[in-house]
Amino acid sequence: MENFRQESDLLGILNVPKDAYYGVQTQRAIDNFKISGQLLSSYPEFIKGLAFVKKAAAKTNYELGLLDQELYFKIAETCDELIGGLFHSEFPVDMIQGGAGTSINMNANEVIANRVLEKLEKNKGQYEFCSPNDHINLSQSTNDAYPTAIKMGLLQMNESLVEKLKKIVEAFRAKGREFQDVIKMGRTQLQDAVPMTMGQEFEAFAATLEEDISKLNNNANLFVEVNMGATAIGTGINAPVGYATLCAKNLAEITGYPIVSAPDLVEATPDTGSYVIYSSAMKRLALKLSKICNDLRLLSSGPRTGLSEINLPPMQPGSSIMPGKVNPVIPEVVNQVCFKVIGNDLTVTFAAEAGQLQLNVMEPVLSHAIMENIHFLCNALDTLREKCVVGITANKEVCLNMVKHSIGIVTALNPYIGYKQSTQIAKEALETGKSVYNLVLEKSLLSQEKLDEILDPRNMLTPHYK
Repeated sequence: MENFRQESDLLGILNVPKDAYYGVQTQRAIDNFKISGQLLSSYPEFIKGLAFVKKAAAKTNYELGLLDQELYFKIAETCDELIGGLFHSEFPVDMIQGGAGTSINMNANEVIANRVLEKLEKNKGQYEFCSPNDHINLSQSTNDAYPTAIKMGLLQMNESLVEKLKKIVEAFRAKGREFQDVIKMGRTQLQDAVPMTMGQEFEAFAATLEEDISKLNNNANLFVEVNMGATAIGTGINAPVGYATLCAKNLAEITGYPIVSAPDLVEATPDTGSYVIYSSAMKRLALKLSKICNDLRLLSSGPRTGLSEINLPPMQPGSSIMPGKVNPVIPEVVNQVCFKVIGNDLTVTFAAEAGQLQLNVMEPVLSHAIMENIHFLCNALDTLREKCVVGITANKEVCLNMVKHSIGIVTALNPYIGYKQSTQIAKEALETGKSVYNLVLEKSLLSQEKLDEILDPRNMLTPHYK
């Protein structure tokens, strides 16, 4: 027992590791919620978000005369330590839990209180000098502190995601420039369409992902509206007059984000709309990213019997039975990440729908799904960029040969010989194996000079018909 200290709560006395900064309520959560294995300590931005909230609350309580100066200063110092990355191992609660996030809120309250006690040269657990509830959680409820901390965490995580996204956009754009002179066939419904450049194809990858930078940022801006001061259900019970507005102001100063107090705290307390909207933006990104990975796998298929228009960097042997086989493992793993993101978005949907009356108690699984998605996407974007995109090469001759032998170039003849005649040429080319070029000359439909001009692949890359 010498390695433990005893703490008590509503349910009685419990042993807590002697040196732990967390306390009895965190210990109960450790015992009760062995669910996902993903702990709060795995999400440093969330812990920083909790520290931001507790520091802003302490400052507000001090300014309103509810907290003495010494205690405020010690609480603020401790919060700064958490913001700086210290003591994160003291947050061992599972991200998925019952209680609407109370265990996470109390984990933060207990760690901060016990660290303050240490600064005051008191023993851990001597809560009469600094209490997790009476001092750290002063003028708060889990129902306003917890969702506000989630939002502060997500604002930070969004910045990381957007930065990763910008890097892969530039990687695709660089490939677009590199491949700007590689002529290839475009395809619709997996059938030959009309010529294009590989540069256009890769620039399109960059452009579609670039759209999501503004989408993510715009949707993340919804997180700046918080319900601090709402306390239990939005009525502000046990919070002093003016607390909500002042706390939002202090939180803005501490975080650098333009934090504002929600106009209707009763409405804001159970509301999870901002999470739903942000999650949908991540799903949109995942869908686009998965489509791009599908394209990369298809374009690199072969090497002898597929399209083989591009080469992906070989990353590992591909088969335990087929010698020499190399698989597109990087796009494959990113595809799977995208499936996970899409599934987590459905979790967010169901969790948001499950709110009842003045609170949504499903925010733990909701916040975990979103944070997990950001974590997955950040890793996937880096992996795809570093281990795949930057090393892609083009098989220029393969691409050009496909264009020259494609029936698809007949589309360019429509304005000159008409759709019906072009269709007949295409059909005969398929049946006889003759080229479109030779059939047009055989039938004297156009002069060789005009035909050379029309069927020059470079003339089919942009609008040019006059």
